Amino acid sequence: MTEPLVEVRSLIKHYPVTGGIFLRKVASVKAIDGVDLTIQEGETLGLVGESGCGKSTLGRLVLRLEEPTSGEVLFDGNDILVYDREKMRSIRKWMQIIFQDPFASLNPRKNVSYIVGEPLLVHGMKRRREREDRVQELLEVVGLRREHMRRYPHQFSGGQRQRIGVARALALNPKLIICDEAVSALDVPIQAQVINLLQDLQQEFGLTYLFISHDLSVVEHISDRVAVMYLGKIVELAGKKTIYQNPLHPYTQALLAAAPVPDPHREAHHTILKGDVPSPIDPPSGCRFHTRCPYVEQICRDHEPELKDFGGGQMVACHFAGKRPSLYIDSS
Repeated sequence: MTEPLVEVRSLIKHYPVTGGIFLRKVASVKAIDGVDLTIQEGETLGLVGESGCGKSTLGRLVLRLEEPTSGEVLFDGNDILVYDREKMRSIRKWMQIIFQDPFASLNPRKNVSYIVGEPLLVHGMKRRREREDRVQELLEVVGLRREHMRRYPHQFSGGQRQRIGVARALALNPKLIICDEAVSALDVPIQAQVINLLQDLQQEFGLTYLFISHDLSVVEHISDRVAVMYLGKIVELAGKKTIYQNPLHPYTQALLAAAPVPDPHREAHHTILKGDVPSPIDPPSGCRFHTRCPYVEQICRDHEPELKDFGGGQMVACHFAGKRPSLYIDSS
């Protein structure tokens, strides 16, 4: 098996919580609390979970936009966390991100030519004519026209703005692109256009995606494998078909059961989890899902389950994976 493009080992990110007159640290928000993950070159790994589970934080840690508390992030076999500022800057061209909000992520005072061409300037393309030729080429790749180069972000629709974001991410010929809720702010027809564009670009340029989303139908469409997060930990990881047809973790089952069914003639099987998501400042002992799990037993409260392989590359962190009735009924 080939070496993965990205490998995350025992990654932890805790944010300090301060209080009192002297603003001393009184607690920590455990946003990411021990994540192991690999992304193979050329694949799309979907990352799903409820809001606040740590998906976007993980993406930012992989790009080293934030510094982890501990752990390792390997890119092309090298631990990027040991790089100094200059070394890190030199490899950023291989790692890019598409942000959630296509308007907030673009500078409203700059035109498209500057926005898309800025990464080229930063990484050494000094000649303006050369940059503009490259920008024109990138706009054509994402379905925009030459005349769009002189326009500003407010003059575009949401879908067009996201295409500009995609063009900017492609400017330096990256290997890895983090798609952080890249289509969640768009209307459904525009979502489909952007997703199809991302898939076409992946085939054409051999891109690798970490696709972060809470929309299970979008993740099913675009991903090769899917990782499910809960309170800063991966609870299940498997191929797309396996996750959607035979989920083993109760949380994954509940997520799929709660997803809307886009067919009025099919019966929906909704499973409502009891209780609220625990605070990441004080997560539960043992299995973090035990406070909401309908099959909880004492071992779940006392011992944290390991992420184990249950066959075919399906990794599950549950003491009773596959041994309890499923919360999810696939009625397709």
